[in-house]
Amino acid sequence: MKATGIVRRIDDLGRVVIPKEIRRTMRIKDGEPLEIYVDREGEVILKKYSPITDLGQYAKEYADSLHEAIGYIVCIADRDEIIAVSGGFKKDLLKKPIGTVLEDIIQSAQAKTLQEEHSLTEDERVIFKSSVIAPIVTNDHAIGAVIITTNDDVQMGNLENKLAETAAVFLAKQMKD
Repeated sequence: MKATGIVRRIDDLGRVVIPKEIRRTMRIKDGEPLEIYVDREGEVILKKYSPITDLGQYAKEYADSLHEAIGYIVCIADRDEIIAVSGGFKKDLLKKPIGTVLEDIIQSAQAKTLQEEHSLTEDERVIFKSSVIAPIVTNDHAIGAVIITTNDDVQMGNLENKLAETAAVFLAKQMKD
């Protein structure tokens, strides 16, 4: 664990303020939920809460099934990182922080087709030529996305868009159960 040198007091209501610099670095927005953990040494750990991460293996199996059906790379992301990958580039994408293009589409809560070169992650090492991105929306909040993508010279169309949107709606319904 890395020390920051920042000290905060707990107020009379038991609250502690997370400094703005840390919130910005960790991409924690106002009102965003955090999970609280206590380890064996008694340290309190705050972690960004991602309801999609709870789907874990289920999201991976869904991505695998969709990839088998259409042959394109399929990713599932939460608001911070890509949590499931099927069809290629797993080492370069899985558990990597999402890039601003993907973050903006998730934030907009509107499906989008990208037909120009782009990256899904922050490091931008893997470039895709065409993607369909459908945000996963539950309780009027976008919590992630289903991405169908390729680095081949292929135009994504209505079929891929409908498949990504259907997968996003299905995963959103699983979050409610």
